[in-house]
Amino acid sequence: MSRLIEIELTDVTAEPDEKLVERARDLAPQFKALADENRLAIVMLLSERDRTVRELTEATGLAQTLVSHHLAPLRELGLVTVTPKGRSNLYALCCDAFTGPMRALAGLSTSFETKRC
Repeated sequence: MSRLIEIELTDVTAEPDEKLVERARDLAPQFKALADENRLAIVMLLSERDRTVRELTEATGLAQTLVSHHLAPLRELGLVTVTPKGRSNLYALCCDAFTGPMRALAGLSTSFETKRC
């Protein structure tokens, strides 16, 4: 099965070193949030489609309170959005620009299982 993923890359070599360090400093909180395996699993699930807390609970095996706990920093950092839907909330990744790289990362996990770099 092949996957087509479009990723927009920025040429950081054209930036002054200070600008690059500043961008890294700005991105560090998002990467710290994604360093938690439960949050990363939630984001990977959301890269497939929008989901409710109940769906995330069933998919991850985590308690509802724990899923909500992990969604909070992802929302605060702007990585995840929430839309009220009836009696529940529908969670989605912030934007298409984030969905593609997350799908690529999800694909890497299967690549590492079959072949070590």
